[in-house]
Amino acid sequence: MIKEAEEYADEDKAIKAKIDAKNQLENYIYQMKNSIEDKDKLAEKISDEDKSTIKDALTDAQDWVNANDDAETEDLEAKLKELQGKCDPIVAKVYKAQGGTGGAGAQEEGEEEFDEDL
Repeated sequence: MIKEAEEYADEDKAIKAKIDAKNQLENYIYQMKNSIEDKDKLAEKISDEDKSTIKDALTDAQDWVNANDDAETEDLEAKLKELQGKCDPIVAKVYKAQGGTGGAGAQEEGEEEFDEDL
């Protein structure tokens, strides 16, 4: 029984990594949607053009997730990086324009500071 469990340990780790990668991508999509639609976050601080760019990227990413239920961990991670590459520069630009740092993680970590500074 222990031998059998050891045999499946690597498979279990791979499945967990895939689930974690999918959850990270879906969470990013959800959080970014909330950020651009919430008046207390980015909704009134971001241009309509930038908001449209982000919405389109989020829709494309969500459609990709829905169509690729069997995607591998690497594919999910690549899609997240691609999405972040489209959204994060826009968010950083908004924070820089408002006097924030605009660095990596600014949306999550600096969001409360950003709101208090306004």
